[in-house]
Amino acid sequence: MGNEKYKKRLHYALILSFITIGYNLIEGIVSTFFGASDETLALFGFGLDSFVEVLSGVGIAHMIYRMKRHPVVERDGFEVTALKVTGTALYILAAGLVVGAVLAMINRSEPETTLAGIIIAGLSILTMYFLYREKIKVGEQLESEPIISDAKCTKTCFYLSFILLASSLLYELWQIPYVDALGSLGIAWYAWKEGKEAFENAKLKSLSCSSDCC
Repeated sequence: MGNEKYKKRLHYALILSFITIGYNLIEGIVSTFFGASDETLALFGFGLDSFVEVLSGVGIAHMIYRMKRHPVVERDGFEVTALKVTGTALYILAAGLVVGAVLAMINRSEPETTLAGIIIAGLSILTMYFLYREKIKVGEQLESEPIISDAKCTKTCFYLSFILLASSLLYELWQIPYVDALGSLGIAWYAWKEGKEAFENAKLKSLSCSSDCC
């Protein structure tokens, strides 16, 4: 691959990482606002997860920026710290969602509406599919395992959006009891899984790894 073509593709990968950060930041603000006002735990937890993904995205953007300047074989201190902070935040989020879901079931709390969750989940599915497809494409073109692994993390966000969409639709259409709490538990499981992977990758330091999220 020519040096100029390589630099252009790395630049595109950096742009994709900035789009990911910006979108997750907006999604986090909107989701937590409507999650709190509509009393839907699944949407609120989804929003908090979006904020954590911003932290992860900053680490990825930093790594790609370094790749533009010179070859990178392992994570630097900033990226390792970002992974540890991300992992800790995800563990806390998972624990909080489990406690919240249990309390919601005990108190028989139900959302006022889950319409915002349906709209946000639909937009997220479209956005994450685009980002996943483009990250995979540029990662394969660059033969970069870290960028491909970042795409797999985006795919996880894609799955989370479907969990939110399913729980929001089921409640909005049929007011099925506890479905919002169950949706938040699904988000908690993914948060715990991502947190575990973040700590594993922080220990590895090497950019060649077999987990879904480098």
